[in-house]
Amino acid sequence: MIPTLHTERLTLRPYQRNDWDAYAAFAASDRTKFMGGPKSQEEAWGWFTNDISSWALYGFGTLAIDAGDGMVGFAGLVQPPSFPEPECGWALFDGQDGKGYATEAGAAMLAHTFATTTLDTIVSYVDPDNAASAAVAERLGGVEDPTAKGPFGDTNRIFRYMRPAAGDIQ
Repeated sequence: MIPTLHTERLTLRPYQRNDWDAYAAFAASDRTKFMGGPKSQEEAWGWFTNDISSWALYGFGTLAIDAGDGMVGFAGLVQPPSFPEPECGWALFDGQDGKGYATEAGAAMLAHTFATTTLDTIVSYVDPDNAASAAVAERLGGVEDPTAKGPFGDTNRIFRYMRPAAGDIQ
């Protein structure tokens, strides 16, 4: 049920049990400051299992980004109860920025989701201080939607992606 996707440089794959330590370390780090972190191990486990269970609940979810020698981050779609719409998000572990991984993985996740679901629109909730994530959203074709409702008191910038025309879905 959970797919494995391949891009030019990356494998986007289901989480494995041995990904947990790296995921938990990421969640406990300052790299999660734009995601409400750092998070405790229990909170991180909630994120980890939500990312996986979304596949069964919604038909979309999150995948590990593997650049050939293990997990370097994750990308995917989630819609926990506080999210008014499905959100495409991405995160890279320390030392993985500036390689284009987030854009490459985000593009693959959006294309896969539009090709395999009936969703017509997807959003990304981006902290106003997270310029790097906003740049990724823009490279992915996201257009800021000032009328959209967000999960965190409307403090985020919300980028919207629309379903491509039928002939453009891969």
